[in-house]
Amino acid sequence: MGIAQVSSPAVAQTQNHTNQATPLLVPKKMFFAKGTGSHKHELRSFEISLRDAGVEKCNIVHVSSIFPPNCELISKNEGMKFIHPGMITFAVTSRLSSNEPHRLIAASIGCAIPSDPNTYGYLSEYYAFGQTEKEAGDTAEDLAAAMLASTLGIDIDEDKSWDEKEEIYRISDKIVKTTNVTQSAIVEKGGYTTVVAVGVFLF
Repeated sequence: MGIAQVSSPAVAQTQNHTNQATPLLVPKKMFFAKGTGSHKHELRSFEISLRDAGVEKCNIVHVSSIFPPNCELISKNEGMKFIHPGMITFAVTSRLSSNEPHRLIAASIGCAIPSDPNTYGYLSEYYAFGQTEKEAGDTAEDLAAAMLASTLGIDIDEDKSWDEKEEIYRISDKIVKTTNVTQSAIVEKGGYTTVVAVGVFLF
């Protein structure tokens, strides 16, 4: 006796993707933005930080953490030309809020891009208390680079300093670029301060 095969819209859709009849949702461009905001309410401080970053008008969907193959990293000024009020916006996001006066806070996105444009890279979301903007940025960048290095088979001693590892990445010729976007702030008295860093995907 034969086994009947049942077709469904979900299966058909998968088959379409497999046959590349239906375009996949893969970003073509990405830009970085960052901001900070303070208010007596935490939610408002977050909204102000998004406004400072320039993306408050977007309906942000939080995603992780792959830099797509053949994706172009563009400037914020160029990226903002593609932003429209109310648009569904996919973004890798790092965010930290605190109401502890005088506390140093930081949020960062690290990025590591392979030299082969047909290979995917990595983005890392990192946030910390008590770290300077440079410290948080270096850590985020290191995390992204370490994930990409592992994928590419680059053997790295995790105990080495970021400067030492960055030199190894450069010599390997497998990683073409590492970078970060980082926002730090000192928490203001009498309310919440929020810092945010985002990598915004565009299609």
